Amino acid sequence: MNRTAFVEELKQMRFEEAYEGYQCKRLSQEEAASLLGVCSRSFRRYINRYEESGLEGLCDKRLHALSVRCAPVDEVMALTDLYSSRYNGWNVRHFHRWRQRKHQGSRSYSWVKNQLQTANLVAKGQSPGPHRIRRLPSALPGMMIHQDGSAHLWVPGVYWDLIVTMDDATNEHYSMRFVEQEGTVSSLLGVKDVLKAKGIFCTFYSDRGSHYWHTPEVGGKVDKNNPTQFGIALKRLGIDMIAAYSPEARGRSERAFATHQGRLPQELALNGITDIKAANAYLNHHYMPAFNEEFARPAREQGNAFVRLAGVNLDDCLCQRYEHRVRKDNCVQFNNLNLQLPKDKHRYHYIKAKVKVVIHLDGLISIFHGPRRLGRYSKDGCLLNEEQIQADVA
Repeated sequence: MNRTAFVEELKQMRFEEAYEGYQCKRLSQEEAASLLGVCSRSFRRYINRYEESGLEGLCDKRLHALSVRCAPVDEVMALTDLYSSRYNGWNVRHFHRWRQRKHQGSRSYSWVKNQLQTANLVAKGQSPGPHRIRRLPSALPGMMIHQDGSAHLWVPGVYWDLIVTMDDATNEHYSMRFVEQEGTVSSLLGVKDVLKAKGIFCTFYSDRGSHYWHTPEVGGKVDKNNPTQFGIALKRLGIDMIAAYSPEARGRSERAFATHQGRLPQELALNGITDIKAANAYLNHHYMPAFNEEFARPAREQGNAFVRLAGVNLDDCLCQRYEHRVRKDNCVQFNNLNLQLPKDKHRYHYIKAKVKVVIHLDGLISIFHGPRRLGRYSKDGCLLNEEQIQADVA
């Protein structure tokens, strides 16, 4: 139902109410007219038309009459036949100009376009998107932290991933790291740098990388009810995560990476740096302080939103945890490693017991049963602490 027909139907419903109130003397003529939004004279006209023809008499007769400017049916059919028989596939602008020159067409472009679209001979163009407004930076430092990675030829012949963790309010870079490949550990290390330097922040903003989010459908929405190991680690600290759905949404970090790609390779080459360890040292001691001095800006408001760690053990929070069951040989099978549990004075064995396998950011592996650490292992699965194991919090 179009708007005009809806207004007419609404007028009829309101007239019945106003007419009944006027006949029962509950409403004066002026009150009944105001209910319809008309003057008393128009209301009297409505009464006369209603008593003569009923509700149909209130309808605007122009709704059912053809406009005197409406094109004849023959002209519309001639237009559609001409297009479909000789000019099928032409865009409307081209066809309209050609029709004016070759077929003495006098109708406007809009009329020709509407007729062709009504006949399904031309597809309707997509409507323009909504008017977008640039998002203001956060008011305080620590309200939102961006993190993103960029694979680039930072040194000749070698592609590294640069992981940048920055503040949305000030553009200040808190962490920059070169890694062989972006993943959970590299992202958690960037977060750890921020936590150690500034404290706990409010929200974390990133793309939909598989180590940040689980995305059931490619290009679809993230599954916030099924967090990744990274998401679980941030949840332990009370940090909310926000997913970006386009590069434009990460405009601040994208512009920062454009600057890094235009400057950092030249500086590394000038200093003869080709090793990733030396490159990270240069980032922390030279490049990042100079970048922040040039590009960081004051926040919109005074103060900050960071919260002190207050005794939080980052090694226990920023880690990956997996549940496993101990096998009959008192070993835990994990990532092609056989992690042998040492002898324990508290239990004869842990066969079939559920334990937590924790991977720390330094690569070491711990096995916990409840709050107790049963063993700590190197990256290749060798037991490191064979002496008495002290109680520890997972």
